Formats: sequence, C-alpha cells, structure tokens
Amino acid sequence: MKSIESLRRAPNGHRVDEGAATNKRTPGPGKPRRRTVWWLGIMVLVLAAGAGAALSARWWLPYAQGLFASAERTARNADEQSYGDGDLAGHSHGDQGHGASGHALPTEGELTSVTLSDHARRNIGLEVATVELRDFARTISVPATLVDRPGRTEISVSAPMTGIVTRIYPIRGEAVSPGDPLFDLRLTHEDLVEKQSSLLRAVEELDVVKREVARLKDVTASGAIAGKRLLERQYEQQKIEAAVKAERQALLLHGLTEGQIQGIIDQRRLLQELTIAAPPMADCQSCDGHEEFLEVAGLAVELGQHVATGTPLASLTDHCQLYVEGKAFEQDADALNEAAAEGVELTALVEGNGSGTHEVPGLRILYVENEVERESRALKFYVRLTNQLVRNEKTPEGHRFIAWRYRPGQRVELLVPVERWEGSLVLPAEAVVREGPEAFVYQQVGDRFERRSVHIEHRDRQWAVVESDGTLFPGDKVAAKGASRIHLALKNRAGGGPDPHAGHHH
Repeated sequence: MKSIESLRRAPNGHRVDEGAATNKRTPGPGKPRRRTVWWLGIMVLVLAAGAGAALSARWWLPYAQGLFASAERTARNADEQSYGDGDLAGHSHGDQGHGASGHALPTEGELTSVTLSDHARRNIGLEVATVELRDFARTISVPATLVDRPGRTEISVSAPMTGIVTRIYPIRGEAVSPGDPLFDLRLTHEDLVEKQSSLLRAVEELDVVKREVARLKDVTASGAIAGKRLLERQYEQQKIEAAVKAERQALLLHGLTEGQIQGIIDQRRLLQELTIAAPPMADCQSCDGHEEFLEVAGLAVELGQHVATGTPLASLTDHCQLYVEGKAFEQDADALNEAAAEGVELTALVEGNGSGTHEVPGLRILYVENEVERESRALKFYVRLTNQLVRNEKTPEGHRFIAWRYRPGQRVELLVPVERWEGSLVLPAEAVVREGPEAFVYQQVGDRFERRSVHIEHRDRQWAVVESDGTLFPGDKVAAKGASRIHLALKNRAGGGPDPHAGHHH
C-alpha cells in the first residue's frame, strides 16, 4: 500500500499519486545531452551575429541612429505649434540650458525653425543637399594657367622644295584633318628636276637591259653564243636597278611620296606640281572620342609667291590636349612630389569666362620642375588636361570650324589633396552658416527647416566636414543654397539686426 503522505487530494476531489507524477517527469538518459547541445548551438549563433554586427557597425550604425533620431524629431515636431501663414513662418522654443549633445539650446522666444512657401523657396533660390557619409580630402589651392604643350601644340608647315605657290586650300581658322591638302607648288627646284630626269633615264635603260637579257637567255640556250655575254648583261641590269633605288631615295628626301615617285615611273613624266598635305598628329590617343583636327592658326604665303626650300607656309595648332601650369610655393615641393609619386588625383577649377567655374576631377601631376623661379620664388608643376570639343560645323563651301572648351591662357585653380578623413559627414560649404563662434545648418523636417548647431572639423570653398556627434545623420536633408537667407530671415523676425558675415567664410 502507498503511504498516506504520497496520496493527496486534487482540487477535483480525486487522489493524486505524487510519486507517479514525479516518475513521469523524470527525463530519459539521452535528453539532458541533447538539450545542452541545443543551447550551445544557440549561443554560438548569437555570438557570431554579435561579432558580425560589431565589425560592420561603421556602416549600419549611423543609419540606425538616423532612423531613431528622425523618429524622435517627428514626435517632437508633432507637439510644436506653428505661427503665421506667410511666406516665412517662424517657430520658437522656450527651453533653456544645454541639450544632451552639449549644444546650446535657443533662449526664450528665439526663432529656430521656419516654414517656406513655394514662392519663398523660389525667391531665395533654395537648393536642398543630402548629408553624405564618405571619405574627404583636405586640399591646398594652387593658382595655375592653361598653356600649350611645348613641341606638341604648335606645328609648322614648310616648303619641302623650291617652287611657286599655285593654290591655297584652307583659310585661317579652319580645321583640317591629317592628310588634307594645304598648298599646291609648281616645282622649279633644279636639283629636283635633275633627280627626276636621272630616275627616268635609269628606268628607261633598265627596260632596255631587261629585254636584252631575255633575248640572250634564249640564244644561249640554243648554243648560238657563249654564256659570258649573258652574264655581262645581267651584271649591268643589277647596276641599273641599284641606281634606280638610289634615285628613289633621293626623291624621298626631297619630300616626294612613294606614290608620287611611282607615278613618275609609271607615266614616264616629270612631276610638275607638288601638293603639300597636313602632317599626322603626334599624340592621336589624346583625342577624347572625336576626330583628329588641326587648326590653321596662320598662313605665311600668298598665291604666286616664290618659296625656297624650308620657307614657312602655315602654322597649325593641336589643342586636343593642354597642360595646366601650376605655380606653388617653394615649401609645397614635398607635398607635390609625394602626390606625383603616389598618383594622387587632383581637381581643376577652370574659369568659364562668364559661364561659371567648370570642375575637372581625376587629374594627375605629370612632373614637377627642379628649379624655383628666382623672382617670384614659385615652383612650377604640370598637369595634363584632355580638351573637349564643343563645336564642329562645316560651311556650305566645305570649310570646317571647331571650338574647344579649354583654351590656353585661361586661369585655373588646382586643388591638391594633402590630408584625408574617412567616413565623414560632408556638406556643401554654403549649407553651413557662421555666426561668431557658432555654426548652423538648417535641416528639412517635413515642410519646415530647423536650425541645428554643428561643429565644423574642416571647411574650404566647396565643402564642409561636420562632426558626427548625433546632430546630423547620413540621408538628412539640409538647405544648401539659400541657407544664409533663411538665417537672416529668422534673425530679422526675432528683432535682431542681421549679421553681415552670416553665411560667409573668410
């Protein structure tokens, strides 16, 4: 019989055997081991997920913080009250003191946000920029000028021999391709006439000897004459062939082409006129996806003019590639040589002659001079710049005219990287408004722009690096162009005088 202590009454009135219940819950011999393995597997997965999240926190943590911050701002903005329905409606906050991030909060009654109507946005030329998380390089600004490439840009066309100009094909300013005709000369060069005559005499003599050799071969084969006479004629043929080769080479040195020389031989006529063509381009690979063009910068002769060998006829220019000549300080030599050795990419800001500044990134230093100018103490260095064709038109008369985007003499500003920040918050410089020691940006939250106090780690003419302290996050929208106008409007509505230096960086 079971003991009385082991039998108890259940709530429903039945007796329960506690010993039997205990025996039913007792696990089998294999269950504890399987449960332990299962818990160990879960712990390994949790640890692996934690390690992966820690390694990739640089990328996902700013965006996660941005989501939480946006949600917090949305909740806070829902409780704010808007005043006024005009183009610029200001909003104020009554809290004083300091926030969690250490930034000074606005005082009682100070306006910190504004709602812009569509008209107001257009009136101030508002442009909105997105906060980016990217690498940024601090640069030094070096003044520079676009210059010709020595020995490459200027091409001189000279008369290869004495003659009279009978035709001029191009006009000044016209664009020609390599091989296009430029001038026709009626040849009067005595040496050239003599060389052509010698070539024709040698060719005629060679034809006679060839026929004689062919006849003697038949006669010698029949035994009518000795073979010695055939050998003598064959030696004579070889001598004449050598003379013909020499005359051909002499004509090539005078400026004739292989085709012209072969025409003299085939037609048995002396060449009376010579067509001078545009020369081939030295650096064809420098052309940026367009045809090869040379511009006729000047014509030095007139129709009917008698020219001697070597007389300049025309001046051609090849502007498909230029040099940017930078003039740095003497103390910047180490930074320039290091940038040239490492292939650091530079950015050129080219003045557009009224059309604004044109930015050209991805340039590299070609070489740095080893001599400092005595008077200016400037150190020159050169950067290769590929030009861009902006006009290519042909007139009904057949003349082609082109125009290049970049021209020698244009002023340039070269930005040479000297220091780098990785994973920084980068904004356009005009998005940051300075007021004394404070720096502000205006973040777009719905229809309003709220003022945020930020710390600037670096700022140049184009960009500003903002400290990642929780004020801004990647993906936030801020006012770029027009931010200083928004700041002045808030200052005026608050009753304070406008700061003449707000929005400007010196």
